[in-house]
Amino acid sequence: MLTRIQFKKYWAHTLMLIIVAGLSACSGKTTVDSDLRIKGAPDWVNEGTNILNDKGGRLFHGVGSAPPMGDMSLQKTTADNRARSEVARVLSTYMEVVSSDYLASSGSGADAVTEQSVSRDINAVTKINLSGAKVIGRWRDKRTNVIYSIVELDMKRVKDVVSKVEQMNDGLRSFILSNGDNIFDRVAK
Repeated sequence: MLTRIQFKKYWAHTLMLIIVAGLSACSGKTTVDSDLRIKGAPDWVNEGTNILNDKGGRLFHGVGSAPPMGDMSLQKTTADNRARSEVARVLSTYMEVVSSDYLASSGSGADAVTEQSVSRDINAVTKINLSGAKVIGRWRDKRTNVIYSIVELDMKRVKDVVSKVEQMNDGLRSFILSNGDNIFDRVAK
């Protein structure tokens, strides 16, 4: 028989796995293999989805594609949405690391936070941030007519959203604001 605390931990882990699986399922055909070696394509098409830290900042990049559909507008929207799904997948991975690091640092006792509350806060921040992800480029392969889109989310935006979410645990907010960049750099390697 599970104790109440064990049940809550089990439920929090199960909920996190369901959310990650859901985000992965949403991205379905959006995964773009790295190093596609498409001649004439921009570097971002060939490199695919990634997390990078460069002179432009700490950035989450999602790349998606759509085959010819007979409707150019629908094809562009499909590529954009698949690229957004890729950003969601990468951001979710980053947030899992943040969550794990925060729970490890929060310890136990009266001030300890539950995994369920951390998971809830992380999911809320992820959803809000995805609304700020923007399409920064598209490219059409003239040989195949496949359209590729790249969507970008800046870590500054993530931290800005975190600083403004009212319903968030103060300890988690402080942890992300003070450690978020270091965690990003570690995940980007």
